[in-house]
Amino acid sequence: MNQSKAPAPARRSDATRRAILDAARERFAADGYERATIRAIAQQAQIDPSMVMRYYGNKEGLFAAAVAIDLQLPDPASLPRDDAGHALVTHFLHMWEDNDVLTALLRVGITNETGAERMRGIFSDQLLPLVERVCPDPEQAPARAALVSSHLLGLALTRYVLRFPPASRLHPDEITAWLAPTLQRYLTAPHPGR
Repeated sequence: MNQSKAPAPARRSDATRRAILDAARERFAADGYERATIRAIAQQAQIDPSMVMRYYGNKEGLFAAAVAIDLQLPDPASLPRDDAGHALVTHFLHMWEDNDVLTALLRVGITNETGAERMRGIFSDQLLPLVERVCPDPEQAPARAALVSSHLLGLALTRYVLRFPPASRLHPDEITAWLAPTLQRYLTAPHPGR
């Protein structure tokens, strides 16, 4: 007789880790890195602060785990070069609309070196390789990726962190219509100085 095993229930430690990370993301997003405390995070997760230290060592280790981000960028090989700006704006808007982790990282990145370093790592590891594949001269990719980032992060700051009413009210399609041509120019236009 073939009895299939029922899936094992999630271990208590997995649930505790998830509760800690969820609470940490909320606290880092709301309070920033400096003001978020292990005690407040533990209280929100309804656990003893020693458990946070047990799983993550210190606040920096907790922050690194809480903001581990895969931007899930489109595969450059499948991305039509003439549509790269539109694809990036659409992708990032979708990511920001549904992801408090990105908001937390942006908040912390503008006020704390640990957060800024984390953002630079995401930039160099995830966005830069995509831009290198799309732009006409890979040597220009770092500057082009920085320009793309400046627009996307500026939009995110005004729309999701500072919540400027005009930026918050814009429909994602309207943002895409405004921003995609600019990003496309950064990605694929000839260098303006040549």
